[in-house]
Amino acid sequence: MVVTPELRAQILRLYLANQWRIGTIARQLHLHRDTVRRVLAVSNVLCAPAAMPPRLIDPFMPFIQETLAKFPTLAASRLYAMVQERGYGGGSSHFRHLVAPLRPRPAAEAYLRLRTLAGEQAQVDWAHMGYVMVGKAKRPLMAFVMVLSYSRRIFLQFSLNAQMDNFLRGHVLAFEAWGGVPRVILSDNLKSAVLERMGDAIRFNPQYLAFAAHYRFEPRPVAVARGNEKGRVERSIRYIRDNFFAARVFADVADLNAQAKAWTDGPASNRPWPEGVQLTVAQAFETEKPKLMALPMDGYPVDARVEVSVAKTPYVRFDLNDYSIPHTHVQRTVTVLASADRVRVLNGATILADHARSYDKGMQVEVAAHVEALVQQKRGARQHRGMSRLTQSVPAMADLLTSAAAKGHHLGSMTRVLGQMLDHYGAPAMQEAVLEALRRDVPHYNAVRLALERARQERQDTPLIVPQLSERAQRMDVTVQPHRLDAYDDLQAPTPETDDEEDAK
Repeated sequence: MVVTPELRAQILRLYLANQWRIGTIARQLHLHRDTVRRVLAVSNVLCAPAAMPPRLIDPFMPFIQETLAKFPTLAASRLYAMVQERGYGGGSSHFRHLVAPLRPRPAAEAYLRLRTLAGEQAQVDWAHMGYVMVGKAKRPLMAFVMVLSYSRRIFLQFSLNAQMDNFLRGHVLAFEAWGGVPRVILSDNLKSAVLERMGDAIRFNPQYLAFAAHYRFEPRPVAVARGNEKGRVERSIRYIRDNFFAARVFADVADLNAQAKAWTDGPASNRPWPEGVQLTVAQAFETEKPKLMALPMDGYPVDARVEVSVAKTPYVRFDLNDYSIPHTHVQRTVTVLASADRVRVLNGATILADHARSYDKGMQVEVAAHVEALVQQKRGARQHRGMSRLTQSVPAMADLLTSAAAKGHHLGSMTRVLGQMLDHYGAPAMQEAVLEALRRDVPHYNAVRLALERARQERQDTPLIVPQLSERAQRMDVTVQPHRLDAYDDLQAPTPETDDEEDAK
């Protein structure tokens, strides 16, 4: 607490003139006792304190100080156990209170302010910005941040992971946005840059080394646990969190990146340059841009490349989703090349499939031609696919088909007719009709059709075109009126001619 001259004069007057005690002064002025005692001690009016009575810990103080000098980080609980073994009888909480001031503190470290030449250095890092839901998948939202050390120009790009392809893609987009390449790039010891490090011995990621050789910059990881060596990107990340990302509303990652570009080109570039308030960051960047190295003539492939083994079904699994391929390449090993928005499947140099990338979970991304080709080759796949479509669209359909199979109905015709009904009536109406058929224990498409028509008549909707049934199905659907049984009794009744013959015998 800051003690003003007026407050100091009031404390001295109450203590010397009115003879108030320290506790009384503290209560009346709403101060802590130590604050009042410090003011009196500085003014040389506080009486010498009385001699303190001996404490239980006093005989053990030399041992405690010697132990803490050798082991500064030794836990208080372990030190308490050690003095207990030597005869200390005090409580543990009071012991912690007494030992805390004795623990040696590390000396404060001073840092030099680093200055770099224009175009000489950039600093790069990842920032975790929480999570976003993409369908059923929970994805981390990662911010790739690169800042030029001289002008403080920021490049910001968001992605849904921090893998190698996005790390390299962030470099490429930053170089293109700046129109050049800095000579040195400082980074953490992340796996995308450094595979192993022991002191000054560094084993770089070969892919990152090849990328650096292509763009002719020097990758320079900072020392372990020395984040101050790349303090400009660390401060830029804090600036991004506070001035851009806080309370930011966005539809998806593409929308967020569009907003990030507008912010880095606008407010972030128009802020004062830290090296001189007479310039802005944008103006300092204009003086630095000619000093950057020129971009190479050709680009560098940064897409993720994965070898995938295809099972018996014509799909490859990549990043939690399945992508269709021609069925002629099942049970082989193919190559998946994934960019930020496309997934390509290759067999050697031949492109087997090209899909839009999905960041959802458990999705089947298909090309209709791949599936239709397999259906034409294998007729049994048509029925299975029809059942899959029915059960996915109408959840109760699985129970209906199971009951129909138990009663001996032909599932092929059931699937075909129910699929036609689904096209005509829609999934919500089919769900209600199937539930009614199950309640009546009639697992047949006729029961579903009657329930659909009954519901349509109740709503007074116009009649829909009823799916055309096969000739056999129409014969099965004919209502047969039973004959009167008394006709059979008339056939068995005796006739007059029969009675005469019996009398003659």
